[in-house]
Amino acid sequence: MRKNEIFNVKNLTRLALVAAMYVAVTLAIPGLSYGEVQFRFAEILVLLCFYRKDYVPAMILACLIANLPSTLGWFDWVFGPLATAVAVIPMYRFKNIWAAMLLPVISNGVIVGIELTLAFGSPVLINMASVAVGELAVMITGAVIFKFVFENNHALMRLIGSTRSVDKKTI
Repeated sequence: MRKNEIFNVKNLTRLALVAAMYVAVTLAIPGLSYGEVQFRFAEILVLLCFYRKDYVPAMILACLIANLPSTLGWFDWVFGPLATAVAVIPMYRFKNIWAAMLLPVISNGVIVGIELTLAFGSPVLINMASVAVGELAVMITGAVIFKFVFENNHALMRLIGSTRSVDKKTI
């Protein structure tokens, strides 16, 4: 991907819209997006990083913005974007979306699990498991949507600006 392609108006608009969608979905369902039991449906959008690596900064920034109103304050401002960064930075290098979807499950399970322990004093392994299970449910949903809907529709793949050639054998 060339530098001028990353910074063109169309691509920057795409990244801004996806980041705004992440924030909007997170804020629309606060009961599921924050706290000790999480099903943050906006996390489905982090799988876009599998298809195009320049979604990475958009997802990290979106997580930070979505966490600004969190009752956990600075804990969520630091740990949330950190967990997102750990998950999305290597995601584009993965060859299979089913393997790539495990990155946010592991990073959020561990990092947000530790955050919740620091914030609430609850057992770290229970927090890690709780966050990981919620993230796994969301990631499976996202992987199914991207694998079976987006990858079978060239218009949708163009819409997300995918730079990945789709291999139909890796289902």
